[in-house]
Amino acid sequence: MDGQAWLDEVTDQYRGHKDQCERAAAQVSDDSILAVIGPHSIAILMKHIGGNLRSRWRDFLTTDGEKRDRNRESEFTDAGETRASVLEKWEEGWRVAFASLAALQPTDLERKVTIRGQALSVVQAIHRNLCHVAYHTGQIVLLARYFVGEDWQTLSVAPGQSEEYNAAMRARYGDWWARENSQ
Repeated sequence: MDGQAWLDEVTDQYRGHKDQCERAAAQVSDDSILAVIGPHSIAILMKHIGGNLRSRWRDFLTTDGEKRDRNRESEFTDAGETRASVLEKWEEGWRVAFASLAALQPTDLERKVTIRGQALSVVQAIHRNLCHVAYHTGQIVLLARYFVGEDWQTLSVAPGQSEEYNAAMRARYGDWWARENSQ
């Protein structure tokens, strides 16, 4: 895979995590998005992702990924927050991340960046951040499922629908099982 194809794939992965979080959060009431279970709420996790993305991706190639103006500790409280204020911080982080990703060139993948003084290749820094976002995406989806309960609208293939989904995929992409068994 060439560098641009890799950057496009990474961007698609980020978009998928953003979409999953937003689809999960959309199913939750305003009270539930702020409700704390253990140390976190959906709001806290979304604020944290937004703050992390803003810090890591702003001036990505030229400044340390932990920006001086980031107040990471404030990301772990939702006091005084509303759904709208949380989503504003969420969107700001994603705007910065997607703008920086779009500006990257394949040759940038060979460069080094720092996060808290630690030198990483651009590829390492992106993988590290993508894993961080994926980790918190799972937490957001789990909390949302908990709050929504039996009214949860699945974000992927619903239980009991695997065969129907596989049939649709075979119709769309051909019968991969038949190709696999003919080799």
